Amino acid sequence: MESGLLFNLVTVAYFAAMLLFFIYLATRNNTVSLLATLTAVSGFLLQTAALGLRWYESYQLLGSDGRAPLTNLYESVVFFSWSIVLIYLLVDLKYKQRTIGAFIMPFALFSQAGAQMWLNAGIDPLVPALQSNWLTYHVITCFLGYAAFALACGVSIMYLIKIGKEEKYQGDGPMGGLLGFLPPTRVLDDINYRAIMIGFPLLTLGIITGAAWANYAWGTYWSWDPKETWSLIVWFLYAAFLHARFTRGWVGRRAAWLSVIGFAATIFCYLGVNLVLSGLHSYGS
Repeated sequence: MESGLLFNLVTVAYFAAMLLFFIYLATRNNTVSLLATLTAVSGFLLQTAALGLRWYESYQLLGSDGRAPLTNLYESVVFFSWSIVLIYLLVDLKYKQRTIGAFIMPFALFSQAGAQMWLNAGIDPLVPALQSNWLTYHVITCFLGYAAFALACGVSIMYLIKIGKEEKYQGDGPMGGLLGFLPPTRVLDDINYRAIMIGFPLLTLGIITGAAWANYAWGTYWSWDPKETWSLIVWFLYAAFLHARFTRGWVGRRAAWLSVIGFAATIFCYLGVNLVLSGLHSYGS
């Protein structure tokens, strides 16, 4: 079986999981929530197998030049999708808030489906700048951090929706309807904070390993390439989030908005810089 077929099955599984999470939001049926989670787990396991198979295929096609499936835009987007589901499933184990899946699985689905529909899935020889083990360390740490930021963004959107309605709610009892079914705002705020506490050190490691890789490939640790500059901007945004949280007690709405803005900057750093701006990382397109 080819990895491409498995990746197509992953797209179907993530689409089904997203639909089931939406149905769970509407029905509040625990059986549906369990089925949605099991579907997401199945898609994750399929994707893990597909990544391993693609790794094997690279050795079949390129011989000793085979490599981990992390070296071009297609592979990085697929790995991003895999990382999002991994982080979500770990959070689900701790918090058991299944409604979060309806806001997180779309990130994984759009990443996976976008890679399948629009990106070149070919396995080509590496350019010299990519022939380093530092590449693997850099990509893994960065994208696990990006995935944590995606989760933080998803729960922040939930928080902003719910807090906006709660402030307008005039009833005496708990809020009913769909919004009343979402996790409490304090839980969403806590998940946002903890996700960024996971993502920030991973991003830091990603920048450090990227600098080591840059020195190996180009003879300098830092050259103010657009990718490097935007990585630093993203780092400062999340550092500002944590600083404001620790020193000024920023919680709730302000923290949620900063998380959403930080993830928007992350996506531009990841895709916008590679596809729009020119620089040392342009080969990523």
